[in-house]
Amino acid sequence: MKQRLQKILAHAGVASRRKVEEMIAEGLVTVNGRVAVIGEKADPAIDHIKVGQKKISGSEPKVYVVMNKPRGVITSLSDPEGRKTVMDFLKGVRVRIFPVGRLDYHSEGLLILTNDGELANRLMHPSSKVDKVYHVKIREKLSDSEISRLRRGIRLDDGITAPAIVKPLPASDRGSWVEITIHEGRQRQVRRMFEAVGHLVQRLRRVRIGPLALGGLKAGESRLMSQDELTKLSRSIGPARKKSKVSRQKLEKGKKR
Repeated sequence: MKQRLQKILAHAGVASRRKVEEMIAEGLVTVNGRVAVIGEKADPAIDHIKVGQKKISGSEPKVYVVMNKPRGVITSLSDPEGRKTVMDFLKGVRVRIFPVGRLDYHSEGLLILTNDGELANRLMHPSSKVDKVYHVKIREKLSDSEISRLRRGIRLDDGITAPAIVKPLPASDRGSWVEITIHEGRQRQVRRMFEAVGHLVQRLRRVRIGPLALGGLKAGESRLMSQDELTKLSRSIGPARKKSKVSRQKLEKGKKR
């Protein structure tokens, strides 16, 4: 049965639908020896589909991994500068998986890796509004007014952030800790929010994504997600969004102009 290439490749564990679309646009995907186009349909049981030099012959078993990403590690499949990536810490996973979203080089904590492109796409879509909980270490204690600003939303160069949940944590001898919950996924968002109220982040650890908690995993450790965790996570982000006929018609009209 013919399906959109984005869906076929996402189901095959190549990448999320959004990333697959980028790969198609860059000419990395071929169907029966011809460079594919976005929106094209194919039948994986009949057509010869390749990404680069790799033939896509069907979907692999879905794998869901929970990792405690260490600091000083790239959230990527590889790094041209030769730095360590999260893939260097995975052992025993025989299928190709990829990180869902990112934690920057200096950040640490909960990271999901999978070959389920549909789940990854739903998790990263802005409409999902999945809560992400971070523990943040700063030098000085937040004032009441600074906490109020973070809770209301901070004006950044890419717009005002959505209201956050902010809760001071017990301080340590070397700094003050704060728990902040957001549902947006802007680049370096938490760090920029704290910088906007006058505090440089010394340490940033993600401890929860929706109902999924980091738990007792040590830095660099990983484990398979349990079926119960997967079910709860999937329910928390709701069903996959479908594009309406109206939006597709507008898109087609835009291309013709």
